[in-house]
Amino acid sequence: MTGRLAHIVRHPIKSIGWEPLPAATLAAGCVLPGDRRWAVAHDAAAFDGQPDGWHAKRNFVRGVAAPQLMAVRATTSENSDTVTLTHPNAPVLDIEPDTEQGSHALVAWLAPLWPDTRPAASRIVKTTAQAMTDVPDPFVSILNLSSLRALGQRLNQDLSIHRFRGNLWLDGFAPWEEFDWIGRSIRIGDAVLRIDERITRCNATKYNPETGREDLDTLGALEAGYGHRDFGVYATVVDGGPIRIGDRAEPE
Repeated sequence: MTGRLAHIVRHPIKSIGWEPLPAATLAAGCVLPGDRRWAVAHDAAAFDGQPDGWHAKRNFVRGVAAPQLMAVRATTSENSDTVTLTHPNAPVLDIEPDTEQGSHALVAWLAPLWPDTRPAASRIVKTTAQAMTDVPDPFVSILNLSSLRALGQRLNQDLSIHRFRGNLWLDGFAPWEEFDWIGRSIRIGDAVLRIDERITRCNATKYNPETGREDLDTLGALEAGYGHRDFGVYATVVDGGPIRIGDRAEPE
C-alpha cells in the first residue's frame, strides 16, 4: 500500500514549541534537521554548563511536568539563528538561543509556565554530538494519521497531531499499520528510512496543545483499546534526500 506524507514537524527547542515545515532534507543517520537542536536544562541537571553529549530527558524542562508548555508554538528564522515563540498566555518572544541574552530571556519567559514545585529552568543548552531527543539514537519519528483518527474515535474527539510531538505524519494507511513495518524500510520522497521500534507514550499526550490543559486520558484509551501505550514508530534514515508534503510514502 502507498500513502503520502501529510505533515513535517520539528521542535527547535525541546518541549518548547512545535513548528510545521513544508519540506526538509533528511541525512543518513541524523534526526530531522533542526529538531530538538536546543533544550533548557534545569537546576537539578546532572551536568554543569553545556553538555558534552546526549543526556536523558529528566535533565530538561519538559511538557510532561508543565502542561502549559504544550501550547507553545515556534517559528525559526530563515538562517536558523532566531526562534520566535508564542503562547496563548504569554507575550511573543524572539530569541537567539545561542546567545547568553537569548538564554536569559527564555528562562524568564518560561517562569510563569513552569511549576515552582520543580527545579527552576536554568539555561539553554546545545550539543553538536546529538540532538536532545528523548532517546540517544538519532531517530526520526513517523506517525500515522489513521491511527490518530482511530484513537480519537475512542475518545469521541478529534485529536491534534501536536499531542504526540512527531516528525513525519503519513496518511493513506490502515490504522496501526505502522507497527507492522518494524524491521522494514519505507521510502518517503527521495529518502529511505528503516523502521526500528514503537514509541511508548507518556502523560504529556493528555494535554491539549491549543490550551495547555489536561483534557483527555490518551494513555487510558490506548490501554483499554489496544493493550499498550504505544503510538508511532522510531525510524533511522538510511538514505538521505529531500522530502516534501504530498510525497509518496511506500513501505519496502
